[in-house]
Amino acid sequence: MDGVVPYLSVRGGDAAIAFYKSAFEAEELERYDWEGKLGHAALRINGGIVMLADEFPDMEDQIGNVAPPSLDGRTTFTINLSVDDADTWFDRAVKAGASVIRPLSDEFYGRQGKLRDPFGHVWSVVTLKEGHDA
Repeated sequence: MDGVVPYLSVRGGDAAIAFYKSAFEAEELERYDWEGKLGHAALRINGGIVMLADEFPDMEDQIGNVAPPSLDGRTTFTINLSVDDADTWFDRAVKAGASVIRPLSDEFYGRQGKLRDPFGHVWSVVTLKEGHDA
């Protein structure tokens, strides 16, 4: 697998996978359980890959990260989800349980809004205008 691939730490890996399938039409590519938790999963979302696992706070010194609830609900990044129809993707994610941080609006580069998924991760859903690549 080439390129940059986000790797999310979550609490409740089974529920996270179910949410991403419902909200973003994710396809589960692989999954490994470990000690009663989600040890690793890879999902395809809109042609890209996102990996995730349950957090293992007792192993943070070896893994290097924890889920947003361990950070008082904060996260240090936003996942940009570039789609063909921001309204459809945004509305589906909200219906699946995402909360709106910033409603969809028309910007100079396209139509964009921000969501927080039920696991604390922030997603920017955007449809770019023709001529804008990023």
